[in-house]
Amino acid sequence: MIRRIIHIDEEKCTGCGLCAEACHEGAIAMVDGKAKLMRDDYCDGLGDCLPACPTEAISFVEREAAAYDEAAVEENKKRKAAHKAVAGGCPGSRMQLFNRTQENETDAKGAQTEASEPYTAPASELRQWPVQIKLVPVNAPYFKDAKLLIAADCTAYAYARFHQDFMRGKVTIVGCPKLDEGDYTEKLTQIISQNDIRSVAIVRMEVPCCKGLEQAAVNALKASGKFLPWQSVTLSLDGRILD
Repeated sequence: MIRRIIHIDEEKCTGCGLCAEACHEGAIAMVDGKAKLMRDDYCDGLGDCLPACPTEAISFVEREAAAYDEAAVEENKKRKAAHKAVAGGCPGSRMQLFNRTQENETDAKGAQTEASEPYTAPASELRQWPVQIKLVPVNAPYFKDAKLLIAADCTAYAYARFHQDFMRGKVTIVGCPKLDEGDYTEKLTQIISQNDIRSVAIVRMEVPCCKGLEQAAVNALKASGKFLPWQSVTLSLDGRILD
């Protein structure tokens, strides 16, 4: 049939890939550094890809093309979603568990080292990845029997011994209520209620916006219906423990 469909000018295409991201149907893919219309029946002719192209390499044409196949498009979307789930999505948010079974040495030994000897940095106490509240899976295996540390992003920068004094032996998740969209309460409630959390510790900065992190954690504890030991520590801007 003759119908309206997109046309990609390979001479103008710079291979930025923005059109492929904008195409909800998956009709466009990057091949050898150029955008290609892979299947006519995946293109609905609406042109969401046109405004995404910075070089105006995409236009509409009227030509012989297979009819738009919505069922095939939906099946293609499912295949892509399944592949993404198996691949783990973004490598930066892929779940990992680090072996911290042997307690790391503190930097006390390093502090007493002779000046002539090289400085040895203390080992990391991070037990898992990711750490951002927005990214951690609710039912991650590392939450089983975990002592949970909920920390504001800035605390590890303000307090020099953050790993040794706060993170050791705990699963650490972090966030910033001023920069992240939405409230953490729902996510934290799910983590606490759906896992065998043993205790909760909160570390926040003294700034007013950081109070939101503590409040979200307290609300989550209440909403979970569990009675867990918990404590909150506030740090000053220059790294002192205030309470």
